[in-house]
Amino acid sequence: MIDFEVPEETKAIRAKVRKFVQEECVAAEKTCTAENFDTTMKALRVKARAQGLWCPFIPTEHGGMGLKPLANALVQMELGESFLGAAALNTQGPDDATMLTLLEHGSDFQKEKYLVPLLDGQKRICYSMTEKAAGADATGMQTTAVLDGDNWVLNGEKWFSSSADVADIAVVMAKTDPDAPRHEQYSTFIVELPSPGYEIVRNIETMQPHTDLGLKLGASHSEIKIDNLVVPRENILGGRGKGFAMGQHRLAYGRLRHGMHNVAIAQRALDLAAGHVTQRSTFGKRLADRQGVRWMMADCAAEIYKARLMLLHIAYKAERGEDLRQENGIAKVFLAHMVHQVVDTALQLHGALGYSQDTPLASWYTSIRSQRLVDGPDEVHRWRTGANVIKAFEEHGTTASACGGELL
Repeated sequence: MIDFEVPEETKAIRAKVRKFVQEECVAAEKTCTAENFDTTMKALRVKARAQGLWCPFIPTEHGGMGLKPLANALVQMELGESFLGAAALNTQGPDDATMLTLLEHGSDFQKEKYLVPLLDGQKRICYSMTEKAAGADATGMQTTAVLDGDNWVLNGEKWFSSSADVADIAVVMAKTDPDAPRHEQYSTFIVELPSPGYEIVRNIETMQPHTDLGLKLGASHSEIKIDNLVVPRENILGGRGKGFAMGQHRLAYGRLRHGMHNVAIAQRALDLAAGHVTQRSTFGKRLADRQGVRWMMADCAAEIYKARLMLLHIAYKAERGEDLRQENGIAKVFLAHMVHQVVDTALQLHGALGYSQDTPLASWYTSIRSQRLVDGPDEVHRWRTGANVIKAFEEHGTTASACGGELL
């Protein structure tokens, strides 16, 4: 028998987080502005910590809730229903995945100096890997790091460093060993900000326009100039030549977190649509009673259902320490398209109201388009997924193991 029962303790945690998000975070959205953001977030965090809701996936000995992958996935699928949810529990991106990297690979000195204030919510951190010159191929990055006595000196540029303008710390990847094997040429450095060698040239404008409140949240993507950036020798993270491997591990969680929050956004969008069509009548009939509308709602429900099952299966594999790279790549692409389909449908069902800024749908619509690009574009993930399908067939005579044929 396959058991889909969620442990009672995990159910209780999910219910507690759901109640907090709906009663505190969603409510706070209505009055939250750039001017009162700091006080609003402080109040939410005080309430969250008082309820034992803090850093969900961080071990309890480091001040977190110590949730395993399944419980964390269920919690994240609740937090994503509010743009204040993740930050209220200090589990916002890009900080969350970088905190995990520091926790796993940082030295005792690095954990004490940099991780502790991050876990306490006193500081924020950004991750500078992407470059214009490299794009989706991280091994094409050109930023260099040269050892000079007791310091590393970095030079180059970075592109789309998310939340850099609110960060107190940056983790920067640079090429330290150009003659080493391709994936061992790069190292990662911890940089205290502000620093004269790490200059934010601009926050790149995207199809999701910046707002004062969004910038406070860290919803920016910066172009960075790195000019003779001096980094102490002890600030290399995880060892020389280990930067690429650590980066891929970090991105793996980031992709899952995006997916978890995409489920939450899709769920809230469908709820908004259901609320609208049950109240709206045209030509003497409720929208909710029209066959075409019900089909649209059914399609959205099916997509969200598939998305939840994907994430729960990946969480199952994660808890067992199994290789989940194939499933992660498949889910990353699927979840990005799923949330776009559901939000687009919800917007359509709202008519002109959905196109306006009177609901969050229009803003979500422009924001979620990035999901097919961030943490690797669709095409790269599909290429890798397809390669694994071929590999499975060549090794086993069937592609089943690469497409869910051995779920458990």
